[in-house]
Amino acid sequence: MISKASAAQDGESKDLPRVSTGSEGLDNILGGGFDANRMYLYEGRPGTGKTTMALQFLLRGVRSGERGLYISLSETKRELDLVAKRHGWSLEGVDIFELVPPETTLDPDRELTVFHPAEMELNETTNLVFKEVERINPARVVLDSLSELRLLAQNPLRYRRQVLALKHFFTNRKCTVVLLDDLSSSQDDLQLHSIAHGVVMLEQLAIDYGAERRRLRVIKMRGIKFRGGFHDFTIEEGGLHIFPRLVAAEHHKPFRGECTPSGNTELDQLLGGGLERGTNALLIGAAGVGKSSLALTYAIAAAERGEHAVFFAFDEGRGTVEARAKTLGLPLEKYIESGHIRFQQIDPAELSPGEFAANVRRSVECDNARIVIIDSLNGYLNAMPDERFLILQMHELLSYLAQQGVLTILVLAQHGLVGPMDTPLDISYLSDAVIMLRYFEVGGTVRRALSVVKKRSGQHEHTIREFRLSSAGIRLGPPLKEFSGIFSGNPSYTGKAMPEGSAG
Repeated sequence: MISKASAAQDGESKDLPRVSTGSEGLDNILGGGFDANRMYLYEGRPGTGKTTMALQFLLRGVRSGERGLYISLSETKRELDLVAKRHGWSLEGVDIFELVPPETTLDPDRELTVFHPAEMELNETTNLVFKEVERINPARVVLDSLSELRLLAQNPLRYRRQVLALKHFFTNRKCTVVLLDDLSSSQDDLQLHSIAHGVVMLEQLAIDYGAERRRLRVIKMRGIKFRGGFHDFTIEEGGLHIFPRLVAAEHHKPFRGECTPSGNTELDQLLGGGLERGTNALLIGAAGVGKSSLALTYAIAAAERGEHAVFFAFDEGRGTVEARAKTLGLPLEKYIESGHIRFQQIDPAELSPGEFAANVRRSVECDNARIVIIDSLNGYLNAMPDERFLILQMHELLSYLAQQGVLTILVLAQHGLVGPMDTPLDISYLSDAVIMLRYFEVGGTVRRALSVVKKRSGQHEHTIREFRLSSAGIRLGPPLKEFSGIFSGNPSYTGKAMPEGSAG
């Protein structure tokens, strides 16, 4: 049951104007930004990006003509200037009030000329803060950090009273405040959460191999509907790049569910007319059997129609893929240079699921990509070995692409080359179509066969066809009616005379 006070406060929050947090990603998560004239908390261990995100908040205000104040109890102005410089920023327009001594005052033979938090009373510290705010009259304030106030307070009750005093002081001013806390206390400071209007938690995770991963979560935001859960982010030159968690239900776009030609008449016939827009197809088979080549034919066919396609390569470099395309007579390099096909090599050790999903979204919404190829799911899983719920994230991504009318082609390599095959993960239940490619041996030669084993969106052939990779592309032969056991790994021929390769 919602109390009258809470309801009144929520109603008041809805009437408040929104102010940008300085981060496009966080604004998106919050549906527009912070409510103005409220107090918010950024909390996280050292190195998670709190200071950088706080500076982005102040600099966004400067661009809007608002005066900003950075109150530092833990870092010097020189340190803040260095942070800004590394991001290509200028702190001009931001007032910095430091309650830490300059480096020269640390000399014991020199007289201490400024206040240091550890040597002054808590009340005196807060009074200095109040006077500086009254003198400057800023619209945005950052206080860095509450850890120093916690040390001065010495006990939780006094600390809470001082934070409440800060809140009451700023309540009477037209000012939006961000407090930083490095979580130096031995336990979660939940009482601080009850005081703040909103709480954003930042985390840095160390994985067994590769770069650290960062993510944030909005724990609380009074009167604001926000996107829950963890959101990946990176710290790059220019600040925090936050990748809001993808929610497919938020993205609906009308489209025609027509078939997407592959450029190969026999393949389209096998698929009952082709693969429809807004669906996804899984190409599964042994390494080198032709899965990537088959995917490339769809990208080239799209480019020839004037559409855009994007190829995300987890396993191979651009040079290798272009060389393969040349042997198949596919003008991949030509269409990459024209911009119709975007080839992106993914560094497996540097990627988070959220960043990859944001990359896909950018391809669809900004580049208008109509075909998305992920080669391969094995590489996707290996790129994020410490991430949980990868299949759920892939499900959300595929749902999003389907609602955008995009044809998605997924490549999955099975373990082994011939004989019984082992699949590293079962994602076939997420796929609208599954095309299986296999090697099989006949008369001392290795051949290739494919078949459509699943297609939700319409009829398809149930036959197994031999195919061949040649300089003219992929060539399919007639159905292999006199063979049995091809996909089981133990083929046998029931005809009279052993046939030559029919896919020519």
